[in-house]
Amino acid sequence: MSGSVVRVLRSVCRQQIKRSLNTGKCNCFQLRQHYYPQEQPHHHHGGNRNSNQGFGRATKICFGIFAGGVATCAAIAYALDRSVVQASHNLAHPPNLPWEFDGVLSTLNHGAIRRGWTVYKMVCSTCHSLKYVAFKDFVDVCFSEQEARDIAAEYEVEDGPDESGEMFMRECKLQDKIPGPYANEEAARAANNGALPPDLSYITNARENGKNYVFHLLTAYTDPPAGIELRDGQGFNPYFENGALGMAEMLQDGLVDYDDGTPAYKSQMAKDVVEFLTWTANQDWDTRKIVFFKGIGICVIMFAGFCTMYRARKTHHKYTKLHFLSKNKNQKCP
Repeated sequence: MSGSVVRVLRSVCRQQIKRSLNTGKCNCFQLRQHYYPQEQPHHHHGGNRNSNQGFGRATKICFGIFAGGVATCAAIAYALDRSVVQASHNLAHPPNLPWEFDGVLSTLNHGAIRRGWTVYKMVCSTCHSLKYVAFKDFVDVCFSEQEARDIAAEYEVEDGPDESGEMFMRECKLQDKIPGPYANEEAARAANNGALPPDLSYITNARENGKNYVFHLLTAYTDPPAGIELRDGQGFNPYFENGALGMAEMLQDGLVDYDDGTPAYKSQMAKDVVEFLTWTANQDWDTRKIVFFKGIGICVIMFAGFCTMYRARKTHHKYTKLHFLSKNKNQKCP
């Protein structure tokens, strides 16, 4: 069929549809099959087209296999490199412990945070500082506001100058940071045989596998193996690099008295300190989880509303059928 005849039939079809819509008698007719004859494909190009499609498919498959092989080799090389680097370090890697607050629905134990502060105050604060934590951060977390004020009043901080231009010491307030044990870095090194005690505010985030590292560092002291000599004030800990740690073993059973009656075993004190230091490094720990679940709930509600709206709009177009009735009632639809 020539192209001119096809164009004529198409124009007739459009005019017939317009007249049917204007008269309101559009109900049933297979317009495309009746008015639009199927154009015959050009068979003389079929062989080349199929061969091109087959070549393109084979190229994609080969490229996918090549990319997968490269990615696998890179992953294996990275894993081997990491294993060699870790094995080269002269320290033991702490095993992972089942911390209760690591769960998706779990929160920090605020009682453990309170006990951890007790251990820090009685043991750790003699050498280590918490210079990024303020007394007001304790309020409604592990202490009431009055309890936090009483704790702050136990410390003094330098302030001033006064009217005469002199600096003076005053009691700490809620907005003050927790004072450190030493005035400066040189004083800290002089008091610890040249070793600088790190600040503990973000220690669990700063160390690899921080929670487990701190726990085992506090509980895994042992006698040094043959060939390793320790200086005065040092202790041997396999989880510290080179083993020689400038801090002797500090935790002993019954070293502190908890106000809630919890037995002060060495492992219990180490666990409480870890949870306390996890909170100091992540004071928004519980808030992040609450915001996460709120966001998930909002996304679910928005997705359900979107699906409902999409279905309502799409159904109208998907199931609407266009029919055409000829003016000649005796004529049957083909």
